[in-house]
Amino acid sequence: MAPIHSPGFLAIAHDAKKNVKETSVIDVKSRLDKGEKILLIDVREESEFATDHILGAIHISKGVIERDIELAVPDLSTEIILYCGGGFRSALSAENLIRMGYSNVISMDGGIRVWRENGFPLTSH
Repeated sequence: MAPIHSPGFLAIAHDAKKNVKETSVIDVKSRLDKGEKILLIDVREESEFATDHILGAIHISKGVIERDIELAVPDLSTEIILYCGGGFRSALSAENLIRMGYSNVISMDGGIRVWRENGFPLTSH
């Protein structure tokens, strides 16, 4: 079950979604199945990432991504696909990375919730 979000959070998340490029779970899975090298960043909390995540994803939580992204991804033109639980935190994070100069940031709409609903594989390692 998806969490109930406050109206204020939903307002800023929906506003961010208007300003960022989004991709679907199906598109990301298709690209991975084709063997494409994709930089996937899970912006959920550390405990959520430890429970499960998409194989090959790295973890940089929404709370520290602006602080840590330049060390992890120094090239501002690198394609970065962000995901979270449902697509809101990733959109907010994407918006900030764009403001920092990253030019190829994409938020995965639906997040890991839709990934799970599709029965796509997850790992906890």
